[in-house]
Amino acid sequence: MSRAPLILLCLVIGLLSGVAIAGLSPVAAGYAVAIGQPLGTLWLNALQMTVVPLVVSLLVTGVAATAQAARAGRIAARAIILFVATVTATGTMAALAGPLLLDLFPVPQAAAAALRAALTDAASVAPPPPLGEFIASIVPTNVVSAAANNAFLSLIVFTLAFAFAITRLDEAPRARLIDFFTAIRDAMLILIEWVLRLAPIGVFALALVVGARAGTAAFGALAHYVLIVSAIGVLVMLMAYALALVGGRIGIVRFARALAPAQAVAISTQSSLASLPAMLQGARRLGIAESTAGMVLPLAVAILRGTQPAMNIGIAVYIAHWFGIAITPGALASAVFVGVLVSLGSVSLPAQITFYASVAPVCQALGVPIAPLGLLIAIETFPDIFRTLGNVSMDLAATATVSHLSGTTDHEGHP
Repeated sequence: MSRAPLILLCLVIGLLSGVAIAGLSPVAAGYAVAIGQPLGTLWLNALQMTVVPLVVSLLVTGVAATAQAARAGRIAARAIILFVATVTATGTMAALAGPLLLDLFPVPQAAAAALRAALTDAASVAPPPPLGEFIASIVPTNVVSAAANNAFLSLIVFTLAFAFAITRLDEAPRARLIDFFTAIRDAMLILIEWVLRLAPIGVFALALVVGARAGTAAFGALAHYVLIVSAIGVLVMLMAYALALVGGRIGIVRFARALAPAQAVAISTQSSLASLPAMLQGARRLGIAESTAGMVLPLAVAILRGTQPAMNIGIAVYIAHWFGIAITPGALASAVFVGVLVSLGSVSLPAQITFYASVAPVCQALGVPIAPLGLLIAIETFPDIFRTLGNVSMDLAATATVSHLSGTTDHEGHP
C-alpha cells in the first residue's frame, strides 16, 4: 500500500479506536490519551523543526531559478509576471471566498467544539497587533529572533531581499551561495521524507486522542473540511477557464476539450508534472506555437501553483473558524503575502511532502494554531485531487494567455 492510503487508513483506525475505547471505559480512554498525545506531539514537532530552514532555502533557490528563467527572453519574463499575478489573484480570492463559504456553510458547532476540546495541545495564539505595530514588524530587527519565534512574514521579507541580493552578485559567489541553499533544501526534503515514514504512527496517535475526546463528531468535521477546501480548488479551476477566455481569447468549450486529457491524468496521478505531456498536446490543439508551449508550460509546472496559496489560505481560515479566532483584514493580507511567496518558492513534489511546510507559515501569518495540520495531512489525498486539477487548468490557461499576448497563437488550432 502506498503512503497516502496508509496514512488515511491509520487516521480512520485511530479515530474509530479512540471512539471505541472511550465508549468502553473512561479510564482506558485516559490511558490512551496519555500515550497517544506525546507520540503525536513528538511527530508534529519533528515536522515543524524542518519548516524554517526549508522555507528559507526554497525561497532563495526559487528566486534564483525565477531570475534565471526571466533572463531567457521576453516570453519567459512575461510568463513569470503573469504567474505572480495569477497566484496573487487566487490567494486573494481564497481570502475573500473562504470566510464567505464558511458563513454560508458553517462548521458544525458540536463538531468544532469537540475538536477544540480534543486538540488541547494547540498553542494559544496572541491577538493580532494594532495596524501600526503590524506594519512596523514586517521588517525584522533580528532575523534570527524572527526565525526562532516563527515570525514568518518578517522572515520571508528578509529572505526575499537576501535572495534578490544574491542574484546581483558576480557569477562565482552567486553560484556558491545558490549551491549552498540548494543543498540545504535537498537535505531538508530528505529529512521530511524520513519524518513522513513515521506518519502512520504519528497520525494514528493524534487520531486516537481526537477519537477518544471528540467521538464520532470528528468524522463530520473532517468531511466538512474536505468539502470546503476542495470547493476553493474548484473556484481556482473556474478562474483558469476565465483566464483562458479573457487572456487567451479561447472559448470555454474549446479550452475544456483541450484540457480534458490533462485533467484525466491529473486525477489519476495527482501530479502536474505527470500531466505535462497531455498539457503539451492540449496546447497544440489550441494552436499555441510549440516553441512557446515548450518553454512556458514546463516553466508553469515548475513555478505556477495556482491552487497552493488559495487552498492553503482556505485551510488556515478553516482552522480559525474551528477555534473561533477572529480574522482581521491585516492578518488576511499577511496570509496572502506569505502564501504567494511560499508557493513561488515551492518545488514540484507530492503534496504530503510540502503540505506542512507550505501551510504552517500561512497559519502562523493568520495567527491560528498549527496543531490540526497533523490530522489534516492524513486526508490531504482528497483535496489534493482538486489542487492538481486547478494547477493543471491554470498552467494551460496561463500558457494560452502568454501565447496570445506574444502573438504566437493560431486560433484555428489543430485537430
